[in-house]
Amino acid sequence: MSKIFTPTNQIRLTNVAIVRLKKAGKRFEIACYKNKVLSWRNNTEKDIDEVLQTHTVFTNVSKGQAAKKDEVIKAFGHDRETDICKEILQKGELQVSEKERQAMLDTQLNGIVTSVAALCVNPETQRPYPITIIEKALKDAHFSVKTNKNIKQQTLEAIKLLKDNIPLERSRMKLKISWSSAPHKHSKEMKKFKEAVQKLSTSIESDEFVSGDEVEEPQLTMTLLIDPGNFRALDELVRSESKGKGLVELLELKHVTEGEEIF
Repeated sequence: MSKIFTPTNQIRLTNVAIVRLKKAGKRFEIACYKNKVLSWRNNTEKDIDEVLQTHTVFTNVSKGQAAKKDEVIKAFGHDRETDICKEILQKGELQVSEKERQAMLDTQLNGIVTSVAALCVNPETQRPYPITIIEKALKDAHFSVKTNKNIKQQTLEAIKLLKDNIPLERSRMKLKISWSSAPHKHSKEMKKFKEAVQKLSTSIESDEFVSGDEVEEPQLTMTLLIDPGNFRALDELVRSESKGKGLVELLELKHVTEGEEIF
């Protein structure tokens, strides 16, 4: 009986999505499950085994040609195939038909537009923009969706671009800060504390200080709006300056004016 010779560097795969990356003058490819590449890039899929059909680096997936070890090391500096697959998955170009590509772009654009609308408001009215307005503004600004970047990254890029074209800002978080201090220290400490809080805030809605016989310790209560990006810094400020006697309460995750906007 004759034997069938199968080259050891050939692997046959079917129903595959190919991601390609050119590096050091060579083409490298990985074989992925369909519909999983974008899920990985958007961080909705975190298990690499659910994305890769095999932890193998190819020069040509369709022909089943695995990359040679010396070529891999020359291009990536090592031969840890799973790590290399992750790099190709993140930076490479997904090979799909034009129809599939357009469907992917439309899906990503919808996700980006929805995220922008959820995160931002018109600073003149403090109301969110309708999705249709965001979508038109992005089109007018010539925003292009990139399949090798996740929705979060592209949402931030879209917000930055839109700010140059329409009135737009991140919606604010509404917080309440409470702090009690020792009577002989309250004046100096609280003045310094309030100044630090004001630097991290976009606006102070209320500022109440109570001292005297009616309370055991002087009490400071502030209600304010902040950019979401400053929340961690503010929380750390309250913890460190109040030495455990301060409290940060989240009143509204997204502070917007209720009602429909008229354009």
